[in-house]
Amino acid sequence: MYIQRAMKDVFEKSSEFFPVMLITGARQVGKTTFLKTISKSDRKYVSLDNRGMLSLAKSDPEAFLDRFSPPVLIDEIQYAPELLPYIKIAVDSAREENLNKANSRVGGMFWITGSQQFQLMKGVTESLAGRVGILNMLGLSQCELATRSNIPFLPNVKINTHKSNKTISDYYKSIWAGAFPQLLSSKNIQEHWRIFYDSYIQTYLERDVRDILQVSDLETFYNFLKVVAARTGQLLNYSNLARSVGISVPTAKKWINILRTSNIVYLLEPYHNNQLKRIIKTPKLYVLDTGLCAYLGNWNSPETLEDGAFAGEIFETWCFLEILKTYLNAGIRPVISFYRDTDQKEIDLIIEQDGILYPVEFKKHSCPKRDSVRHFSVLSKKCQQVGDGAVICTSKQQLPLTKETQIIPASFI
Repeated sequence: MYIQRAMKDVFEKSSEFFPVMLITGARQVGKTTFLKTISKSDRKYVSLDNRGMLSLAKSDPEAFLDRFSPPVLIDEIQYAPELLPYIKIAVDSAREENLNKANSRVGGMFWITGSQQFQLMKGVTESLAGRVGILNMLGLSQCELATRSNIPFLPNVKINTHKSNKTISDYYKSIWAGAFPQLLSSKNIQEHWRIFYDSYIQTYLERDVRDILQVSDLETFYNFLKVVAARTGQLLNYSNLARSVGISVPTAKKWINILRTSNIVYLLEPYHNNQLKRIIKTPKLYVLDTGLCAYLGNWNSPETLEDGAFAGEIFETWCFLEILKTYLNAGIRPVISFYRDTDQKEIDLIIEQDGILYPVEFKKHSCPKRDSVRHFSVLSKKCQQVGDGAVICTSKQQLPLTKETQIIPASFI
């Protein structure tokens, strides 16, 4: 059964305004299914995964767009960036024709998707500036799975009266399964989990890493990917990554960029303030799907994942991703960061909105102590205004921890 995506409203409103709408996101997060589901019957569909269509798009972009005229959905457009200048011409021509008409809008002419941004975004910014609306899609969120409203997360001072019905084991079942719609639609996720991620990695390595990004040593790259997954929720250390797989630091930096632009990892930048002199300036790394992360770490069941040494980092990763999804699904690029200094003071996440900083801490256990938020005070001493804070954890109920901080069950995100 199709699960309605939370970004439907923002996509449709944006499509009324922009002639071109681009949805980026990793393979299999549901971009194409989403767009096909909300398409009207007159919108054509073409996938550039099809070798014949790709050949036409690359060799004769003008003929391709004559054949697949607007309104059209073009899937995996990163394979044929040659189309982008011709899409620009088509948009500008339509705008010119509609200039003197009462309704001069040309919204939604082209819907395009891309699962790899390495080459795509350069072409989009050069050819379609001012003509394209861009949304980023991650895997299914808790809101989508529970069919409840998507609200960008901020620590909430109002205490919810209802209780979470999730146990710690329930969380790790969700974390282990990941968020890819195809796998979550299975009646027996455990039966299909390994073969799904086996196939996913093989497709990613063959189609994106080798064919598009010209990485020839796929075995070493795969080992690099496993090492990266083992460091989710940790500071990015290029030297450590390079040493672990026997590559150079410049190669490690290049390969991290590949993972970032193909929507496999997210780099969370550290908070910066000129008044804070001892801040560590290294970004923190998160893998963008916890199921993929568990697969790469060879955690073969939710139980082994929950009991393993990796449990804290992957719980933090899952919570961070759920918060990130609430913003991306609303069409908002959040202003987020983390704090860590040379005195080992740390804040897992800082959300900035309207000039106010909202600190957030992630804890696997269900009964966090006041000591969990002792570093929040660092922000109030030397920084801008600080709002309410939160500890996201496996508690059953939202409760006050301090006057300014709430304990919030992770299932409430």
